[in-house]
Amino acid sequence: MNRDNNPSAMLARFAAELNYEQIPEAVLRRTEDLMLDWFGSALAGKGTRAIETIERFALQMGTAEGPSEILPSRKRSTPLFAAMVNAASSHIAEQDDVHNGSVFHPATVVFPVALAVGQSLGVSGRDLLTASVAGYEVGIRVGEFLGRSHYKVFHTTGTAGTIAAAVTAGRLLKLDAEQMLNAIGSAGTTAAGLWEFLRDAADSKQLHTAHAASAGLTAAYLAKDGFTGAKRILEGAQGMAAGMSSDADPARLTDRLMERWATVETSFKFHASCRHTHPAADALLQVMQANDLAPEQISKITAQVHQGAIDVLGPVTDPVTVHQGKFSMGTVLGLIAVFGNAGILEFENSFKDPRVVAVHDKVSMLLDHEVDTAYPVRWIGKVTVETVDGKTYQGRVDEPKGDPGNTLSRAELEDKAVRLALFSGAASESEMKRAFDRIWSIAGAQRIGSLIA
Repeated sequence: MNRDNNPSAMLARFAAELNYEQIPEAVLRRTEDLMLDWFGSALAGKGTRAIETIERFALQMGTAEGPSEILPSRKRSTPLFAAMVNAASSHIAEQDDVHNGSVFHPATVVFPVALAVGQSLGVSGRDLLTASVAGYEVGIRVGEFLGRSHYKVFHTTGTAGTIAAAVTAGRLLKLDAEQMLNAIGSAGTTAAGLWEFLRDAADSKQLHTAHAASAGLTAAYLAKDGFTGAKRILEGAQGMAAGMSSDADPARLTDRLMERWATVETSFKFHASCRHTHPAADALLQVMQANDLAPEQISKITAQVHQGAIDVLGPVTDPVTVHQGKFSMGTVLGLIAVFGNAGILEFENSFKDPRVVAVHDKVSMLLDHEVDTAYPVRWIGKVTVETVDGKTYQGRVDEPKGDPGNTLSRAELEDKAVRLALFSGAASESEMKRAFDRIWSIAGAQRIGSLIA
């Protein structure tokens, strides 16, 4: 195959040549929504031990002065280290967006790079939006290409996310198609992220996004200076798919480029937990509200789930930290049963509440053929609730809250972002309102400045 027509090269050419005028209006407005949603999550990491550790490292290795803002602390640094910290910070509250079909969180690796590089170069808002769309479109397709077998062991946001970050930076750096292909090659060879950390309640998930953003950014800057990378890092004989997947589908890499805009398929996260818990959480809430149930009435909850949920959530049997609790189906459903919500405050204050733990101990997961077959394109929620007086209730949700067909409005996105900022103390409500105005009007900005002064 001519290298100019292989999937990696076609993706590189798409990313390098995409321009603002080619992107449909609905995609651009959705990108603004996604950026605002990410902004709230980035602020939510302020004060957390893992993020402060990564920021101390960044400032020790880099500089406390620079063109790019570190959102949680309001310090500034180089694009590399600002992107690193912001990427880590936006992934810790577990409320950053997710694309269902690729099981990939694009915002947490795309926007930290877009903002940091954009501020450094002084690009326009249109340039930032274009680069972000390129990052989303490429990263999502790489995640879909790597498939379900990849996600069983690898955290796709750490792997496909490195490619997405490289493309985002590369578009802002105005790489040509050949340079973009080199950037993708270098990013792919450094892509990493393993799920084993869940068993130990380790901090690695934040490192995955920090590394993806910084490694992707590095790959793009090196390519700009002539550094070469593998030309078929995705589909080649010793590329990512060869080492990381048993069901990779190269056709997914170039699926309807310029026709299908995967950016608008991305979902917002309503609950402050792993997305695999959301369908069952919504289904349980439906049962609790429809039947006016109290948590004490429950004797057993069976969440009927896809295999990916079992793979990711199964190892977490007795969560010992708030973050590990976000990957516990029992804890999430316990919060829903007791409080009717599994938000950031409920996790912080109540994940070990005796009432929540009592429900946790009554929860089990069961592989469901319908749910598993629909996944990952559709994330169906099904639960069976048995009560102490012998009754059985079924709950079902076909589109969890936040999915494109059940999305959050701009007012809901603003409310969510304000709650996250106030929770961490990173910004006041008035500061957030001013930041919202900047993001909603970013397409008209001649030069990207600070989001939060």
